[in-house]
Amino acid sequence: MEELQLGLQEIPWGLIAPILVIQFILMIVALVDCFRHNKTNGPLWVWVLVIVFVNLIGPILYFIFGRRQD
Repeated sequence: MEELQLGLQEIPWGLIAPILVIQFILMIVALVDCFRHNKTNGPLWVWVLVIVFVNLIGPILYFIFGRRQD
């Protein structure tokens, strides 16, 4: 347990926290957009899985390739 506490203290949270916040906000915005428009290139459920499980790249992929530009 002590090793875990030392490991967590060594993490540079000042650098990692903004990336985590940006990733979370981007994921929420992509999911809201995905459900609001319902017009995607491919099945909606696949894009939801990509957005949620592919971390930072998933929402970016959705906005580039997943949205239908009708």
